[in-house]
Amino acid sequence: MKRSTGRKLVILGVILVVIDQVIKVLVKTNMGLGEHIDVAGNWFKILFVENEGMAFGWAFGGKVGKLLLSLFRICLCGVLIWWIRGMCRKNAAALKDGDAAPIPTGVLVGLTLITAGAFGNIVDSLFYGIIWDYAPFLFGKVVDMFYFPLWTWPDWLPLLGGHIFFEPVFNFADSCVTVGAFYLILFQWKFFAKSDK
Repeated sequence: MKRSTGRKLVILGVILVVIDQVIKVLVKTNMGLGEHIDVAGNWFKILFVENEGMAFGWAFGGKVGKLLLSLFRICLCGVLIWWIRGMCRKNAAALKDGDAAPIPTGVLVGLTLITAGAFGNIVDSLFYGIIWDYAPFLFGKVVDMFYFPLWTWPDWLPLLGGHIFFEPVFNFADSCVTVGAFYLILFQWKFFAKSDK
């Protein structure tokens, strides 16, 4: 790992946030709320929805919940940036002393994905209400668009019958958080298991 790892992670994070925002602005400025475009038959659609809640459109307790969620996202993003920066410094110091980097690059990339995703949704909450003139600072709605109604469960199936297999509509930022988290759990768990000891 080279000393420029921190810079590369910043570039990766910025690219992911820019991709997220470009997709959201294109959807918001070119589609009507509730409008959809079939991308791959009936199982993948671009569906323009907005939500006031968490990832995948989950709600979180009205205006107070929205405020708390926005503040939590900002704090979480700050903590993640601080943590990643500390890890990069630790690696740089180890390399300077001729030691192997103690933090695997994969851990840093996974955390950067999560941070970029959280930041992408923070931008919506902070500024979209002001830009499109419908809500004050911190109360903007998050733009979602990816919808995969892969199949509908048969009606005879208890509890699930008649429901779509995967109903949430999500965005690129949500995907970054999800991919980053699953990557860390599946491929970097040994690092976190060592850290706990």
